[in-house]
Parts: sequence; C-alpha cells; structure tokens
Amino acid sequence: MSTSRSPLVVRGIIRAPGDKSISHRALIFAAMASGPSRIRDILASADVHATAAALRAMGADIPALSDDFIVHGHGVAALHSPESALDCGNSGTTTRLVAGLVAGLPGRVARFEGDASLSRRPMRRIAAPLTGMGARIDFESADGHDGLPMRVHGMPLSAITVVNTHASAQVKGALLLAGLASGSGVTVQEPQRSRDHTERMLLARGVHLEMTDDGVVLPAAQRLNPVDVVVPSDPSSAAFFAALAALADDGVLRLENVCLNPTRTGAFDVLRRMGMRLDVENERTIGGESIGTVVAYPASLQGTAIGGAEIPRCIDELPMLACVAARSAGETRITEAGELRVKESDRIRAVVENLRRLGVDAEELADGMRITGSQAGLSGHVVTHGDHRLAMAFGILAAIPGNHITIDDPGCVAVSYPTFWRDLAQATGSATHPTAGAIINMSEPTPLVIAIDGPAASGKSSTAQWVAQRLSVHHVDSGAFYRAITLLALASGVPPEQWAPEALLAEAHRITWRLTERSVLPLVDGQVHDDAMRDAPVTRQVSRVAQMAPVRQWVNEQVRSAGAATDVVVDGRDIGTAVFPDAALKVFLIADPWERARRRLIQRLGRRPNDAEIAEETEALVARDALDAAQSAPARDAITIDTTTVTQEEQVERIVALAKATRDRLRGQ
Repeated sequence: MSTSRSPLVVRGIIRAPGDKSISHRALIFAAMASGPSRIRDILASADVHATAAALRAMGADIPALSDDFIVHGHGVAALHSPESALDCGNSGTTTRLVAGLVAGLPGRVARFEGDASLSRRPMRRIAAPLTGMGARIDFESADGHDGLPMRVHGMPLSAITVVNTHASAQVKGALLLAGLASGSGVTVQEPQRSRDHTERMLLARGVHLEMTDDGVVLPAAQRLNPVDVVVPSDPSSAAFFAALAALADDGVLRLENVCLNPTRTGAFDVLRRMGMRLDVENERTIGGESIGTVVAYPASLQGTAIGGAEIPRCIDELPMLACVAARSAGETRITEAGELRVKESDRIRAVVENLRRLGVDAEELADGMRITGSQAGLSGHVVTHGDHRLAMAFGILAAIPGNHITIDDPGCVAVSYPTFWRDLAQATGSATHPTAGAIINMSEPTPLVIAIDGPAASGKSSTAQWVAQRLSVHHVDSGAFYRAITLLALASGVPPEQWAPEALLAEAHRITWRLTERSVLPLVDGQVHDDAMRDAPVTRQVSRVAQMAPVRQWVNEQVRSAGAATDVVVDGRDIGTAVFPDAALKVFLIADPWERARRRLIQRLGRRPNDAEIAEETEALVARDALDAAQSAPARDAITIDTTTVTQEEQVERIVALAKATRDRLRGQ
C-alpha cells in the first residue's frame, strides 16, 4: 500500500438495504396470491416504489411500503387494466416483470413509460417470446426502437419453450409470470444459470417447478399461495462495502443479513480470487434463500480475468469490480459482458471513460474492458449518466485518501441504496455530512457555499439562480423541496388543516434530488414536476408545511447533502442560520412589501398589475412574513442588500463580486 497518504481504516457493521430483486418479486407474488402476505425489510427504493405503484394502478391492495406490512392479495383475476400509463421510472425490472404479468391477463391493457435512461433499454427481448405465446405488444416510439413507451395487450396464451441466447433473470421472470397469470406451461433454457429468485420464491409459494442446470419448466395451471417473507440484504449492495474493505489499509467490516444465493455471489468469489479474505458467519436458510454475515478484511489485490459463466452472477457488480481493479496489481480483463451495454447506461463505455478521466489505464473492449491497476492518486470528475451502480462504484474510489474525485449525480443511488452515502461515511469514520465523504475526498477543498436568504418574494431564488450561472456553480432552491412535499400532501387528499409532519415525511422517500448541469433538481417519483410545484394550490399551502420542524429538518438534510457535493449557491429560509451556519458568504435580501408584491404578480400574471392587485398581494405577503418571522431573521454575519430600488442585474453584480472575493480568499488566490 502507498505510504504517501493517510491510511484508510474501515470499521463497523453495515446492513445493506433489502434485496431489490426479491423486493420486486415479493410485491408481485403477494398481489397475485389469494390471501394475506406479510413482507418485512423490503427495499423502499425508487425502483421498488415503481413496482408498488404499478400494482396499485392495476387494483392490487399494496399499502405504503414500510419495514413491516401486509399485502391482501385477491388473485390474478382481480387485477385490471390501469386507467393511465404505468410510470416505471428507471426500473427495468418493474417494466419486464409487470409486462409479463399483464401479457397473461386476457383483456387487460397497460402502457409502460419510463425515464430517458429506461426508455433506451431494449424490451424486444421480452416482447418476442411473449408475442410468441400469443400476447400483443406495440412499441410506440420511432420505427426500429424497441424501448419505451410500450403497450402490452393481455391475451389467452399458449405454452412455449424459449431458448435464450443470454442468461437473463428478468426475461425468465417475465415468461414465468405470463405463464402463471394465464395458466400456460413455460419452459426457459439459458446458456448459463441466471438468478433464480423467481424459482425459489415460487417454490416457497406452492408452485410446482422443474429446475435444471440450464433452465426451468413451469407446468400449466399453477396457483400461488400467500407466504410471509423477510427480505435479506442485497448482495449487490453489500458488495460495494466488501470492495471498500478490500481497498482499506486496516480494519474490518461486518456485512449483516446478506443474501448468499449462489447465483448472486459472483462478486464475492471474484474478490476472493483477487486475494481478499471474506468470511461467512451465521449462515442459515430463510424462505428458500441462504443468508449470513459476510466479514470483509483489507487485502493486497491482484488483477484477474472475469468472464464466462460467472458473468451473470456478478453482472451488476462489474462496474465496482472494475474500480477495484484500478487499485489492484497487474491487469484485469472483463469479457463476455456485452449485457452491460444495455443497462441503465452503456456501463462498458461509461466505466472506461470515467476511469480514464481519473488517470487509470483502461481500454474498452467489444464485450468488456481491460484495466491496469496502480496505486497512483486518482483525480477527476465522474459522469454517472444517472446510473446508481456507477455512482456507488466510483464513490468507493472517492473514499480512498489521496484520490480527488467528484461525482456529478450522487442522488441517483436512491434507485437501489438510498442510504449509501451515510453508510459509507459511517464505515470510513467521516466526520462530515455523509454525502461529503463519498463524493469529495476529505483532502479536497471544502465546497464553497453561498447562502442567500430573505422574506417571501424578495427575489432570492431568481437572484441565486443568476448568481450561480455567473459563477458556473450549482444552484440549490431549498424552497423547491418544501414545494415537493406540499405537492405530495395535496395529492393525498387529506385536508391541509389535518396534515401532520409524520404523515408528510412518510412519503418523503418519493422525493430525491439530482445534480443537473447547473442546478440541484428535486424529483418526485423520479420525475420533474416544476410547474405543478409552482402552481397556486402549492403556493397557498407551502408555508404551512415549512412551519413543521420535522419537515424543516428533513429539507435541511437534503440541502446540506447538495452543498457537501459541490460549490453551490443556496437560497431559502434560515439558510445562513440553521442550514449552513458556516457558509463562506451569507447574503440577506430585503425589499419593501409593496415592491415584493409587485414583482411577484408580474412573475405570476405575466403583466403589470394594478394597485388593487398589488395591495391584496401585499397584505398576503405581510401575513406570510408574520408566519415566517422565526425563519426570516438574517444571520449575524450576513450582508444585507436592500433591493427595493435596484435592478436584479445590479444586485446580482454585487453578490457575484462578493462571491469571487470570498472564493479567492478561501483558496489563497
């Protein structure tokens, strides 16, 4: 190990989130069965929420996801066509499995939509065999495009034997679901054995299956029984912390409750082959799945060859293994992994391009990559393309002292591991906000935070956005997070006077954020809802939500996460006092209430308001000022700028000049 840097010491117990593959299937099988199924420790990630929402839209009784809940299944006959398109977000598993289910339900029709990344992923691999069974599937985009949007028409299906050229648990699962829903027999053969969670979970639910080394046979006319399930920790998520331990200089990490299904532990096997010590303790079998505690130790790693039958067993962990290879002695070659090109991103190209940006000797192959390892410090900016696996893989590299790595979109980890940055900070003993330890190595300069505060309609958001643009840094509108929560609260149908912070925060998991080119963008269920968040209904109620202390605490955590990731201009209430009390520059904007009302109406109406309209709006602003008084006081070290008689351009110029002087002072220029 290099001695020119501080040592990396890992310690503690990590319990990775529930397994994503099992979580999806637990919901679907519970909805298809007749009777109650108890589900514990589910992964409440964006992908799994997409599956839950799709099933609810089809009439399934799926409650809010929590650590322990019951699904009351009413059988497949009770499932109906959704009234609107199924938004699958970024989840290929949701799309393919639910498409298989719909295909087997005669008379049901569902349109599947997704984000830009999912829409590019190929769906013909399920469409072709499902069509061969008798279903009808229409691709609604340009000719030759076999991604989303896609419309699936359920039909009476016939038995089928499918010989897959690629091992794919999603394709296999879609066909088995179609067979179960329709009562048709299905035989699937694969070149290598893919993940077998579907088969194990169906066997536990009383379904008769014949399993072989290269496939599975589902006889016709099978039914599912309701079964209680405890979801084990996702081995794909736990593997990132095994990699962290392998790259450390000292310490040990214990990874609890990990699913040890042999079709999922390929990454652990590769790490052992590279020289890592991985022990398994307390191994047991629950619900047909092997579960245990993985104990991970630092190691001196050697490059290796990864290919053949082990690829399906570690396909999701290959970006992480490539990053580990960058710190291993010698060469690592990954081959026969062309499937990586049709994941959330083209992971072969994205991994190689990012490694090369950091200074790693890496080469893109047609079906994989070649990496030559080194102990030299790595420095650069990682572009994730919104891919959670890439963000976590390079986050592990970023945690190594001596590396100076930034990551463009840390929030995308919410797809599979919402608490990844917190757990990484815990494992490495980072004293800063959890996100910072993963995104910017502790030897990096502290990100510059410019905090802009002021009462309602003082122009802080538009000013902050302009200042951020002039400084080429990111803009964070903290008020957008309050508006996002308010939007969800209004959608719940509960009267505003009955809103409670606990109920609002129970839905907060649906809100994530993403670094765009120049801003931090709040997303609701993975989608942009800016117009709805700015509409009058939200505007009327957002102050009520912002008064709730638990909600303010949650919003502050999101905003701090963004400010720990990169240089930012942040605007909002109590930004310079409670959220960023140590911000390098604090600005407090004030203006006469009449002028603030006039500006707000011009923005809202798109025309010059009359005096009566301004008077009414002024009264509303003064009333809101009274409600917000506790949050509207400037920090003691804030610079106050009265904007009543200056143009926005002039106030932006003042703040930009202050910011540049602050940045130069902090960075010794």
